[in-house]
Amino acid sequence: MKLFGMHLFNDDLWELIFKFGLDAIVVFILIRLIYYPIHRKKENLFTYFVFNFLIFFLCILMNNVKLSMGFGFGLFAIFSIIRYRTEQLEIKDMTYLFAVITLAVINSLAGKKISLAELVFTNVMILVLVYLLEQVWLTRHEAMRQLIYEKIDLIKPENKQQLYADLQERLGIRVSRVEVGRIDLLRDTAQLRVFYFEDEQGHLGFRESVPDDND
Repeated sequence: MKLFGMHLFNDDLWELIFKFGLDAIVVFILIRLIYYPIHRKKENLFTYFVFNFLIFFLCILMNNVKLSMGFGFGLFAIFSIIRYRTEQLEIKDMTYLFAVITLAVINSLAGKKISLAELVFTNVMILVLVYLLEQVWLTRHEAMRQLIYEKIDLIKPENKQQLYADLQERLGIRVSRVEVGRIDLLRDTAQLRVFYFEDEQGHLGFRESVPDDND
């Protein structure tokens, strides 16, 4: 049966559902279970999931009109050079963005010549390699906390040591580095990203009153 010249249903729907289910599960494991517990950047979760789903559906629907795998990786190249005007992604965050785009292209454009075992193996190996790099081989985990800082004079480069000392005293951590974000000169405040290595903290730890981006 057709409506407006389009089939109401065909058997390709089951293939679409299977591929989307596989893609969604893999991306969930990669982003929610591997990426987020380490990097704690809640604002990136929306971007990674939506990028993956949009590219997946775009590729799989366009593939039905006989476009090649080159089309999918052309999209990969276009999306991969996107630069956000509000805040530039860090190198590792951009790598995860490449990963979710790659997974969308692979899962959506896998053709009849690629077996189910090959497709699942590729997805699993991507997860395993990322997990091993994050959790095993790179054993030192640099955690991060975001906060609003009112001592704006200390963010000057010449006051770096005073800034680190003040953050260590107030937060109870040994600071490895600090990134300065948006500065509000009207309120004399600045957004800071405070990085620290968990294995260096010893008996030091965060106090319950420290602002957290999960709150």
